Amino acid sequence: MPTGKVRFYDSDKGFGFIAEDEGADVFLPSSALPTGVTTVRKGARVEFGIVEGRRGAQALSLQLLDPAPSVAAGRRERDRRPAEDMVVIIEDVVQLLDGVGNGLRRGHYPDRKLGSTVARALRGLADQLDA
Repeated sequence: MPTGKVRFYDSDKGFGFIAEDEGADVFLPSSALPTGVTTVRKGARVEFGIVEGRRGAQALSLQLLDPAPSVAAGRRERDRRPAEDMVVIIEDVVQLLDGVGNGLRRGHYPDRKLGSTVARALRGLADQLDA
């Protein structure tokens, strides 16, 4: 089976591309992802089958070989932000979540941009607290 690295993947659009080790680009549809996987990170090593579609090579039955290393995973306690800085960050995140909660009470999900901002803020906060 061919191997390569994920060049990019857009979970909203449901597709991406793989840079095959031999140099060719291969289309990656969401249907090729393993069961339960909804996205793959740029740079993740993968193994996959190939079928020729109407527009060229397309990946089938993708398998993750080794996920791209997380920047947060290498952090140590000395890399943590000072506690005084974290207080301000947490207060800002609480305010942000309060606004999202009020919108949800009215039956409105946040728009895509705000939802993405909230998700990044929560991931960043979790990384700091987990360091």
